[in-house]
Amino acid sequence: MGSGLQHRRPAHPDADDQGGRPLRQTLHGTQRLKPSAPITDARPTAGRIVRFWRYLRLALHIALGLLTALAIYPLTPQTTHRRLHRHWSQGLLALLGIDLQMTGAPVEPGCLLVANHISWVDIFVINTIAPSAFISKAEVRTWPFIGWLAAKNETVFLRRGSRGHAKIINAEIGALLDAGRNVALFPEGTTTDGSHVLHFHAALLQPAIESGHAIQPMAISYSDANGLRTRAPAYDGDVSLGQCIASIIAEPRIVAHISTAPPLGTDGMHRRDLAATARAAILERLPHVGAIQTALDERDDANTSRRTA
Repeated sequence: MGSGLQHRRPAHPDADDQGGRPLRQTLHGTQRLKPSAPITDARPTAGRIVRFWRYLRLALHIALGLLTALAIYPLTPQTTHRRLHRHWSQGLLALLGIDLQMTGAPVEPGCLLVANHISWVDIFVINTIAPSAFISKAEVRTWPFIGWLAAKNETVFLRRGSRGHAKIINAEIGALLDAGRNVALFPEGTTTDGSHVLHFHAALLQPAIESGHAIQPMAISYSDANGLRTRAPAYDGDVSLGQCIASIIAEPRIVAHISTAPPLGTDGMHRRDLAATARAAILERLPHVGAIQTALDERDDANTSRRTA
């Protein structure tokens, strides 16, 4: 599943505390700020034949995924499903012309993985490294084909605004972690263009605390063949899924970088402190963030001061 699950929508309205304020829907003012690192444009683009071939392969790859879930999943155990899911994710990145570079600590089994969120591609970048159960809003379960495929791949569906359901989901996440599975989520609750990292909403970190499992931060960024940050994969603002796919396919080459921090212990930690620590660990691994990030953090600090004054 891609980040359309959370694009421009909050992952959960009570993401910090039950009954707390809703997640931010837009990023006011950032369009007037200059990014801290060069951003490439769409030139040079892949040739027409390359783009046509990528679209064709993408359609066939999606069909293969649906067929695999329909015909092979019922006859095989979960371990096989995860192996197939990793292989399918690797194939998707390859056909889109996306190379993967991983640095940092190895992913530990049974950790809650938290990452910054830029694109629907983030899901497959993580699954290539460590096939995981992802947390999604419950509405996705009703989407044709996509909802069915997400359910087949251990997606945890969260009904927004329901405290009772949140408790059930927390128990489900805890059980997956207890079984040695990785569960992944994007605590920003929405996507950005990659130039900054939004505030982390901490409520979904609670299952890791309650079950005594570690949280492992993962920093994601994208660059072009020249090593310059590219926003081609960004699924933010008013960008549609079709436009985002077209931008990715038009790029000759994209490199997805993922830098994994060591796991963070949760014993005796409050989820707000844990969310802040995880966010700081991700920011340390994103050297390109700068002016926009500083402006956003200063704005948030000022807002917090006004509320507490």
